[in-house]
Amino acid sequence: MSRTERRYPDPSVLGGEVGLWTSILNYLPASRAREAAAEAEELGYGALWFGEATGREIFTTAAILLSATSRIQIATGIANIFVRDAWATNAASKTLAEAYPGRFVLGIGVSHRPLVEMRGHDYRSPLATMRSYLEDMRRARFDAVGPEREAPVLLAALGPKMLELSRDLADGAHPYLVTPQHTAYARGILGEGPLLAVEQGVVLTEDRTEALRLARSHLSRYLGLPNYRNSWLRQGFTEEDLSGEGSDHFVEALVAWGDEGRIRERVHEHLDAGADHVCVQVITDRPGAGLGREWRALAHALLA
Repeated sequence: MSRTERRYPDPSVLGGEVGLWTSILNYLPASRAREAAAEAEELGYGALWFGEATGREIFTTAAILLSATSRIQIATGIANIFVRDAWATNAASKTLAEAYPGRFVLGIGVSHRPLVEMRGHDYRSPLATMRSYLEDMRRARFDAVGPEREAPVLLAALGPKMLELSRDLADGAHPYLVTPQHTAYARGILGEGPLLAVEQGVVLTEDRTEALRLARSHLSRYLGLPNYRNSWLRQGFTEEDLSGEGSDHFVEALVAWGDEGRIRERVHEHLDAGADHVCVQVITDRPGAGLGREWRALAHALLA
């Protein structure tokens, strides 16, 4: 698909330059999750991203959040392609895009071998599986009223081959746990047309010791996953950086910390490097309490 044939050359389909990525929704009852989405919308964020691992089913959750809001984009980051077939994902995306025009973003990815195999699925060649999945989505039947405009499809892409697939068969990429340098690298592969929505973890504190503690707690769940380790090695980190709890250099490169101004600087590094959209993930050790305070503080700095 050439750039002139792209369905979504306009990054406004992501709701603006700054959104939120959150993992707290599973810690909240559905009623409070709806309130959190409404608060993110009221504060002016462009999109609300959330993932899928062992918590709530991702498309059901998207419907809950879309029904609780009226403007903000609701984005899956990401729906695991190994746990549902391409026709099911295509039908879910079309259903939400028709019911909530222009407000749903479909992020899909290959997830990780342990998360796939624990559910009884075979984790086979990620690149070939994703290519086949995207082709199957395009061929899938959908015998219902469809959307006037399809939801944009972004791939969880880190390496060069998946980024190329994001460019050629999808509408762009949604890299997670990357540096601004990786953002520039990704934009170089994607070219000017495809969408690039990157996640950025942040700790809103000026206490470096506390920031590193929270950042390491967050990163610990990812350090044992080969997909991320390989990505970090490609980004220039060493095995020494990734040993134990991770070096200070590694942790601070991936997780921004400080006051609102320092967080804003990191976000703008990604935007200057070619990101269309940065989804900020506030890291905390009190997820059940919600993130309203942090989201409000950052809104003043990031959405001015």
